[in-house]
Amino acid sequence: MKLIIKRMLIILFFVASAAMTGWSQDQPSALSFTSFVEMATTADTEFEQILLDELILKYQKNLKLPAKDLILSVKQQYEIYVSQDRGSPDTTIKLSKLFPYSGTGLALDYKVGALVTSANQASELAFTIAQPIAENAFGRSTRLLDKIVGLEVEVASHQIVEAYEDYLATIMTSYYTWYGDYENLLIGQASYKENSKLLDSMLEREKQKIALPIDVNKVRLQVLSKKERLTELEEKYKNSLNIIQRIIRDLTTEYIPQEPALLTQIQLEFDEIFKHFKSDSRTFAILNKLEAKSSLVVARDADDLLPSINMIAGYQVNGDDYGLKNEDNFVFAGIALEWPLTEQVEKAEYEMSKIGADKQKLITINTYYRLYAQLQNLYLQIQRETSLIQIAEERIDLAKLILTDEKENYSFGKVTLNDYIQAFNDLDANRFNKILHDVQYRKLLVEWLRLQDQLVEKQTIMPQINQMKKRSQSQ
Repeated sequence: MKLIIKRMLIILFFVASAAMTGWSQDQPSALSFTSFVEMATTADTEFEQILLDELILKYQKNLKLPAKDLILSVKQQYEIYVSQDRGSPDTTIKLSKLFPYSGTGLALDYKVGALVTSANQASELAFTIAQPIAENAFGRSTRLLDKIVGLEVEVASHQIVEAYEDYLATIMTSYYTWYGDYENLLIGQASYKENSKLLDSMLEREKQKIALPIDVNKVRLQVLSKKERLTELEEKYKNSLNIIQRIIRDLTTEYIPQEPALLTQIQLEFDEIFKHFKSDSRTFAILNKLEAKSSLVVARDADDLLPSINMIAGYQVNGDDYGLKNEDNFVFAGIALEWPLTEQVEKAEYEMSKIGADKQKLITINTYYRLYAQLQNLYLQIQRETSLIQIAEERIDLAKLILTDEKENYSFGKVTLNDYIQAFNDLDANRFNKILHDVQYRKLLVEWLRLQDQLVEKQTIMPQINQMKKRSQSQ
């Protein structure tokens, strides 16, 4: 007998296990807020598209600064002297090198060809050094350009992080919307179920001649209203789920959200918060760099107004044939001057750069006051939502008590059915209202962190950038 009971228990255990396994497979997978963000940042190609701009930045200096390449140029032509009824080849080879940060230019020239006055071959070898001493004196303009491009790269790098942060805020907001739609769906399902129970109770009371047909029809109408609302909530939730699946690039798995933890809590006074924001934020770092860049542009445009004066020195060898036979050697030094007398374009660029510098200072000032007002209003909105959530919770507690009392009062005939139905609707309205403010509060916190450049840090996205670099190098 004990053996039989033991076997039956084992069989029941396996049946129960199989049933539970089958049930769990049919249920949606829970997706936490943290897991969602991690999946989105690794799977969503929108992020990869943003990060690709970071890979381009390392080439900006090579594109904008003067080339420091060693340049070899070769020219070969055949010259025909028609009046002398003769011809000969003419060859020119030049090797040049520029040192941008000093402005120094080196050139080595070799030329061989027939003379105009005779058929003999003449050759020439010259080594020349040119050093600017006015415009771009000793590479000053190039060094200014290097600083300008460096600031442009830093600003662009900050802006890439901001674009990353903006999109991250968008997907976080999508999760909160999804979470709110899910909570509303649960409320709608519970409300429909509770009102369906009320309808079953009213139908039973009608059979017992306790409830009037009009009361049954009122409850039927109430149930249909709840069913209609539930249908809308289901459609809205599925739309939100579709967005979540697209973001994480998983269109087949059905998920349900979990209640996310709060991203931050505001504990300091607003003026103290804004003081830290002004000194530490990415936004004001960008504005400061843009001001510095505009000042450098003014200095570089002022340098372009100077005449082009080069000190030149060199060594030259003249000879016969390709091997420089019977050569003559001499050293030369001098100055090459190029001075446009009007400089219409350069003067216009200089004046415009000064205006641009003044404009950038005004942009910084205006941005300061605009962000101050934005953050201050956001601070007040967050405080408002905090209070409204607390009020909504208190209203829900009271609505539950009223519904319980109205249910009892209706059973004793102390109140009408309309009062009882109204108590149902008031509880639902307060539940929906609480979810509305809760989701809005969380979205405001995301915006609060985004505006203060605290939603993402540079080191957060660097692993992904490095991974993309490795992937591009391997291809």
